[in-house]
Amino acid sequence: MSTHFMTATSDLYEPAKRDAQYGKNVAQYLLDLHDSKATFDFCGGMMFQLVLSDMLKDHLTKVAVDESKDQPFIHDSSKMRMFRIPEYTQSADSDNARLFHGREIRQVPDATGGMGMVLQLSYAGGNDPEGWTPQEVEGYDGWGHDVGRTWRKGDRLEKEGFKSFREDFGKDAFSLHHRFYLHYDGSNKMWLSAEDGCEGTPAEARNFLSNLFGR
Repeated sequence: MSTHFMTATSDLYEPAKRDAQYGKNVAQYLLDLHDSKATFDFCGGMMFQLVLSDMLKDHLTKVAVDESKDQPFIHDSSKMRMFRIPEYTQSADSDNARLFHGREIRQVPDATGGMGMVLQLSYAGGNDPEGWTPQEVEGYDGWGHDVGRTWRKGDRLEKEGFKSFREDFGKDAFSLHHRFYLHYDGSNKMWLSAEDGCEGTPAEARNFLSNLFGR
């Protein structure tokens, strides 16, 4: 477990404390969010636990201790949608720094936040066994509305190559793959945003009733 996680949980969620603790080491920040089973608040109360694949964790661990490697990049508040970032294209491309491969995964029984939802990020371009399958890469159309996109159940993902999907996330879990990027807002909060515009910011998990009634 990373040493930064041993600091106060507020370092993960409050922008000023986050910056004081991590500075420009975004890789370590993402690792500690994973280690703490931190949640991201999507759409005003949908709590997704952040989960990094083992291969992406290994990559970020190397980046966190080597200043010569490319840190994950957080865009400024003028880049509130992915299509506004420099050199954007509608493709499946990812560089594990400015763009990430990921999935929203539903019906995960032990997900932090109590809503059965996980936001998984994986390593692109390195044959990550937990990463996008060749079929997900070939059919990617994440710039469109998710209503018209293909959700995958565990048996399909396992046939396509993600052999441990149901072992990792549960027998009833299903997922939709997205590209993600990071950006700040006007109050210096960090947002993890999908290509279709859905996004979440690190926030402490609350119970279901608190989320429902806004407490």
